[in-house]
Amino acid sequence: MLWYKGGVKPWLVSLLALVTLVSGARGDEGSDPLGQVLSLPPRPGPHWIWLSDLVLQRTALFDTDTGNMLGMLSAGMGIVAPVFSPDHREIYLAETYYSRGTRGERTDVVTVYDASSLLPIAEIPLPPKRADHASGVASNAITDDGRFLAVFNLTPATSISVVDLPARRLSAEIPTPGCSLVYPAGARRFLMLCGDGSLLSVTIDDAGQEKTLQRSAPFFDPNADPVTEKAARAGNQWLFISFAGVVHPVDLSSDPPSFAKTWSIVSEEDKRASWRIGGTQQLTAHAASGRLYALMHQGGRDTHKDPGTEVWVFDIAAHARVQRIALRSPIAGFLRRHLGLTEGSFTARIASWLLYAVLPNPGVDRILVTQDEAPVLVTGTTFPSTLEVHDGRSGALLRDIAEVGVAGSVIASP
Repeated sequence: MLWYKGGVKPWLVSLLALVTLVSGARGDEGSDPLGQVLSLPPRPGPHWIWLSDLVLQRTALFDTDTGNMLGMLSAGMGIVAPVFSPDHREIYLAETYYSRGTRGERTDVVTVYDASSLLPIAEIPLPPKRADHASGVASNAITDDGRFLAVFNLTPATSISVVDLPARRLSAEIPTPGCSLVYPAGARRFLMLCGDGSLLSVTIDDAGQEKTLQRSAPFFDPNADPVTEKAARAGNQWLFISFAGVVHPVDLSSDPPSFAKTWSIVSEEDKRASWRIGGTQQLTAHAASGRLYALMHQGGRDTHKDPGTEVWVFDIAAHARVQRIALRSPIAGFLRRHLGLTEGSFTARIASWLLYAVLPNPGVDRILVTQDEAPVLVTGTTFPSTLEVHDGRSGALLRDIAEVGVAGSVIASP
């Protein structure tokens, strides 16, 4: 709505004026050449990322160094999160299809895609039970050696489907009552979160069959301060974070996994200022540097899904914050890109300044850091669907990426 009790919203008036001023002055950007069939190089670029789209039912590949889309994979219903083979030759998507689009006979499959051509090369049938949940995080996991893929099922009974990827077949369905989602934890092990605050360790044998199911004692209190499912892995540990900002490290080097000392990302001063973790993909880690990135916002109790306006960076070993990265308005960045205000001219700089000055900053929904020696930090929103690229060390905004879709969901990196 343009109108409110006091009249037209000032920032919308400024925006409309700016669009009128700039849109007529934009030059032709050219068009993509037609009739070309290209292949991707055998190894992904260090700053390539995939962004899934709930509305378009796809996941698309972007080079964050250039801002270009390199390709896409069409998928079935719901949120799809790509999984990558360790040798980068294949991509796996757990997909759901209905014979009449949104209804009818259901078919669940793991589709195997060639990572260079992005063409499907195999389909592995699954029990029609694949879970489709809001964040899409931890919906499937690949073993560290790339041999098996586990797909989380919810009917509402919980289980995992274990797929032998080289053999292209379903190995087993393992019931996991009371425990949900799935996290890789070695060559033949997966972890799952349980409703009482415990952790289920699922170990399989070389045939993909259930070997052991070990349930830990509760490592968090689901009533007093539950953890979110949006954990980050850094080497041999998974880092789960609670609604109140307490980090619960899970050490994968032992069998069964052990639990290290908890620590908080918010000080007493931060708590008084109402700083909280938030977002739909709110935690990411850079393993080589031992840095944890957390998406933060100021809000009250139960705002753990609210978008974040800052990214806080922590030294995992020292349990200490080392950096705060203030995020600019993704709406302003979205419009800046679409209005062609990125070339650096004086007019573009003034128009960009106006956008950031008058538009609100609702925050971003998700973050991901790449794992190379010069990482980039990617931030994204759902509506409008945006991607912005920051220097992973300094936090400086490097670029906005245009035309990223309609409703962005999971960001993934090979």
